[in-house]
Amino acid sequence: MKKWENVLVRPDMPLEEAIAVLDKGGLRIALVVDAAGELKGTLTDGDIRRALLRHLPLTSPVEEVMCSTPHVAGSGWSKDKILSVMEDLQLLQIPVVDSRKHVVGLETLHGLMERRTIRNPVFLMAGGFGTRLRPLTNECPKPLLKVGDKPILELILESLVSAGFHRFFISTHYLPEMIQEHFGDGSQWGVSIEYVHEENPLGTGGALGLLPKDRIDLPLLMMNGDLLTTVNYRGLLDFHADHGSVATMCVREYEHQIPYGVVQTDGTYIRSMEEKPVQKCFINAGIYVVSPELVSAVMPGQRVDMPTLLEQKMGDGEKVSMFPVHEYWLDIGKMDDFHRAQKEVGYL
Repeated sequence: MKKWENVLVRPDMPLEEAIAVLDKGGLRIALVVDAAGELKGTLTDGDIRRALLRHLPLTSPVEEVMCSTPHVAGSGWSKDKILSVMEDLQLLQIPVVDSRKHVVGLETLHGLMERRTIRNPVFLMAGGFGTRLRPLTNECPKPLLKVGDKPILELILESLVSAGFHRFFISTHYLPEMIQEHFGDGSQWGVSIEYVHEENPLGTGGALGLLPKDRIDLPLLMMNGDLLTTVNYRGLLDFHADHGSVATMCVREYEHQIPYGVVQTDGTYIRSMEEKPVQKCFINAGIYVVSPELVSAVMPGQRVDMPTLLEQKMGDGEKVSMFPVHEYWLDIGKMDDFHRAQKEVGYL
């Protein structure tokens, strides 16, 4: 697999060395970044040809040759939006950057057009009561609440289908008949959907015990049914395979500003003071990849949440990896989140 990390070059790199990176990378583009990873430009075969026509020596730095104002895609853009922009601008590649203009990926037209089928099964958790969204959920399960003109779970399903998944399981508990009536067997989307019903809530981990274990022969993508995200699912599966863990948990960086001055002490003496510091941590993003072995380890009827299940496995010496999500992500848990989703549905 060709990786964008292999085509990073510095602005002061000699053109001769950059050409070697370009040829070896096989992506027909090099991304010019500074020491912090901020995108400064791009270098293509066309840029090199124009440099040679100007008789520039191959010892010239890349910054004299590169395109310093390349088109870019935002890290929160959906694949469909990126593809639309690339087609409109007739681009073969486009760098993906975050809000600080740091490179976080590279999309190619060929890669976006390619529709490879992903055999990994998907388990969508749709059994919750949605208590914090009442009265909206009094007569409607939360996954069927509409964001824009489609239910939350339908937006999730469509993003997964677009990524190439076709084997789906959905867990139900609250108002299960409404969910089954809406999605049926999945034929409307050209996929297979099966349902597992929790007579009593078993927790996110316990629901794994209801799956047909003999048919979970590949790592299982597991996701809460109230998340909107443009996470790179293929990249997530590749990451899980590379790290050999029993499970991979997606995490999201969360910032919290303490509204007071924080005092560090040494006994009765003040060592330092910091006014309203910002604390950063990773939070559980509600998306997992779990090995078939972990699925098999959960017994039918066992009640356990995923964090507890993973802690048990770590206590047994098993490895659990974390996959940072930098793409768009929104957990629709409260009314404010639901209203925010209505405004941001265009990001998907």
